Amino acid sequence: MKVLIVGSGGREHAIAWSVSQSKRVDKIYCAPGNGGISEIAECVSIAAMEFDKLADFAQDNEIDLTIIGMDDPLVGGIVDVFEERGLKVFGPRKNAAIIEGSKSFSKDLMKKYNIPTCHYETFTSPEEALLYLENAEFPIVLKADGLALGKGVLICNNLEEAEAGVTTIMLDKQFGAAGDTIVIEDFITGQEASVLCFCDGTHIKPMTSAQDHKRAKDGDQGLNTGGMGTFSPSPFYTEEIQKFCEENIYQATMDAMKAEGRDFIGILFVGLMLTEQGPRVLEYNARFGDPEAQVVLPRMKNDILDVIDACIDGKLDTIDLEFEDNAAVCVVLASDGYPEHYERGKLITGLEKFDGKDGYYAFHAGTKKTDKGIVTNGGRVIGITAKGATLKEARANAYKATEWVEFDNKYMRSDIGKAIDKIDEMKE
Repeated sequence: MKVLIVGSGGREHAIAWSVSQSKRVDKIYCAPGNGGISEIAECVSIAAMEFDKLADFAQDNEIDLTIIGMDDPLVGGIVDVFEERGLKVFGPRKNAAIIEGSKSFSKDLMKKYNIPTCHYETFTSPEEALLYLENAEFPIVLKADGLALGKGVLICNNLEEAEAGVTTIMLDKQFGAAGDTIVIEDFITGQEASVLCFCDGTHIKPMTSAQDHKRAKDGDQGLNTGGMGTFSPSPFYTEEIQKFCEENIYQATMDAMKAEGRDFIGILFVGLMLTEQGPRVLEYNARFGDPEAQVVLPRMKNDILDVIDACIDGKLDTIDLEFEDNAAVCVVLASDGYPEHYERGKLITGLEKFDGKDGYYAFHAGTKKTDKGIVTNGGRVIGITAKGATLKEARANAYKATEWVEFDNKYMRSDIGKAIDKIDEMKE
């Protein structure tokens, strides 16, 4: 079969790699793709938001399945366009992707259906938001309502920071129209966990857990990014917590969306905070996480195309998801200066050492294939993923593999997976 993947990041490279492992696939296309994806798929020069051109390509090339990797096209309604053309596509329709497209929608959904989350208030007026903050407890969290490349969240330690945050989001429009509405919510603490779930509109199957690192600098300092690294599984996501989430969060979310007439078919990303009072939902995404996909998909035993077919056909309950009994860690190599200002076009060396066969992967995010070789073409450049029998072994392997790759202005966090060490501390 022929498969088209829409997107250009590390997540899409991980999806393409996973699809390439299927015996059912004959040809993979990716639009627009990147330098690494071009090694396993034919990259097509069509942007992710050019819905009609993508649908034309799928029809003209008799594509059997299109997988939408990115949030923008999903929220924009690309699945609806493909389905109207009679094309087989994997991802939630526009009316379901709103679960990521609007934080106020998702928070209201949780409140209405008693899905555990933290207290929040929503504002469309900066004056009312500032008035609310005068009597708030700090720290507090400000979130731009719409899509902001994972960067529209500000943690404010005092009133001065919060007032500046409202100005940044709602008045200066740093995140564009995403900041027309703002969600202000209580700051809660604990270990974060990310759980990706396959969904068929009625049934939901959670994958193995992961934990992301959003801040740009070591020690969780600096600006929020799209993700600087991740590990899987989370040792804090116990069987007891998983059972609670399956009963009170995952299936409850599916049922809530169905009750709202918004059947969710695709990948539901559930961002959790594991508090002392129990798991709380921080956010929903309507697609694979990035870089969570880079540590979850290499550990999945199932043929991804079989699972996707079951989701589209409403038969996910017939699938038993299986994952390897090991661990994986991803360390993102970025361009120094990300997520603000950075240079592109730096030649990358050492990539020939990665083939995935020995448990080492180089998932390209911001790269480009040129006459002189693969060069940097974004803030997050490559996600170096490695497996190991344990989390500590996987982490050591991943950092060892980061030394194989070189490019000018290479930057990475040195403490990805630092929470792994807390398990030993808790045992002592």
